[in-house]
Amino acid sequence: MKTNLHFWIYVCSVTLAAISQILLKKSALKEHNRFLKEYLNPYVIGGYALTGISMLLTILAFRGMEYKNGPIIEALGFVLVMFFGLFVFREKLTKKKLMGTVLILAGIFVYYQ
Repeated sequence: MKTNLHFWIYVCSVTLAAISQILLKKSALKEHNRFLKEYLNPYVIGGYALTGISMLLTILAFRGMEYKNGPIIEALGFVLVMFFGLFVFREKLTKKKLMGTVLILAGIFVYYQ
């Protein structure tokens, strides 16, 4: 695949979506003293804002790239979320997570070769 601006826009979109998932998980792990605080706090608002920006970037990216490349680039989101989980939440890297990540990366590599 010839890399172009739209490809990199989509990579940025996937990265923002992964960051938004981390923000939403951070909020879910906190105790909130009121019902509204569960939904109206900086983590949730920021997470949903990043999700919206990610959606707009995805639409922009697909204007200049083939649709068949979308699911392959989107798979990078799973890898990013795993790495963010390791570093932000200190989650353990299990054999299943590692194997899943290796398979995703191998699939991306095979697809683009």
